[in-house]
Amino acid sequence: MASLLKNIYSAQFYSEISSVFSSILPNFNERKFSNDIFSPDFEQKELKERMRHTATVLHQFLPEDYVETVQLLKQAIGLFRERGNAEDGLAYMFLPDYIESYGLENYETSIDALEFITQFVSCEFAVRPFLLKYTEPMLRQMALWAMHPNYKVRRLASEGSRPRLPWAMAVPALKKDAFLVIPILEKLKNDPSEWVRRSVANNLNDIAKDHPQIVLDLAKQWTGIGKETDAIIKHGSRTLLKQGDPEILKYYQLESDAIEVNNLEVVNPYVKIGENLEFNFNLSNKQDREQKIRLEYAIYYRKQNGQLSKKVFKISEKGYPEKTTIKVHRKQKFILITTRTFYTGSHDLSIIVNGEEKAKTSFELCSH
Repeated sequence: MASLLKNIYSAQFYSEISSVFSSILPNFNERKFSNDIFSPDFEQKELKERMRHTATVLHQFLPEDYVETVQLLKQAIGLFRERGNAEDGLAYMFLPDYIESYGLENYETSIDALEFITQFVSCEFAVRPFLLKYTEPMLRQMALWAMHPNYKVRRLASEGSRPRLPWAMAVPALKKDAFLVIPILEKLKNDPSEWVRRSVANNLNDIAKDHPQIVLDLAKQWTGIGKETDAIIKHGSRTLLKQGDPEILKYYQLESDAIEVNNLEVVNPYVKIGENLEFNFNLSNKQDREQKIRLEYAIYYRKQNGQLSKKVFKISEKGYPEKTTIKVHRKQKFILITTRTFYTGSHDLSIIVNGEEKAKTSFELCSH
């Protein structure tokens, strides 16, 4: 059985932390730190709770002077590196969480700390309360970070300013006014780091959910700058493509008038939870020329209230020769996962060609 993710906060991990802080704090009481960490309710704490708990306990052992504490955290990161502790390890998220928890009223010191710490472990979540409280100066700071020599700092500028950053504190101003973020993305659209460029694309995709026209306009402005930027536009437009937005489909020359889907068949119309749905269909390009086809299918999942919720899955995007028919076979898992609950009953399946639903059928999801 796979170990739970929260168990990255293990006795060995805390022993390593104790060893580092006892090296830089002569009066650090390792036994008390361990006893305070492993409180009676520690086992019940989930991942983020353990992260915050680690920062809270550590705070009791650090100086009251925040500026002095930040310098000690920087020393600790230096020792973590010297001892071979892996950078970007999820367990070290307690470090930016400390800045978020105790540094919000000390802007200058905290911003310097976030810039330093993010080069060891990402600070994309910790930066959010600063964006909320100090929106304008933080956006100016992130525009400066976008030109930083370290790619992890540049990524923080983009990832931290995402309007819909998953699992992060909401910053309503970013969702309301996308033009607050665009200057940062403009500086990063040619970034040499793929990690940064992917973050820019994710930021664009967030913007597209609230302001699709802004992303459509940017796509036209950025086209042809380079293949990397073209890839950013494509990945940043994925929600618009899944939604079948007419303008983005036209932009990518994804026409569907002469494309047909026939003989859609669900191989197993009664699917048990834990099994795969299997289906086949024929795809035909009736034109006298090759046509690029973005081929997708949608599952209309039954919700608890009985209504259906559509989720789109991509099959492929490629050119199909003229006067061609192919048979497509796919499987869709109905394996139980923590992020989705399945409800039994009738579900729908549709085949989507270049944003247009071409065929639709139903199947039954059964518990046994």
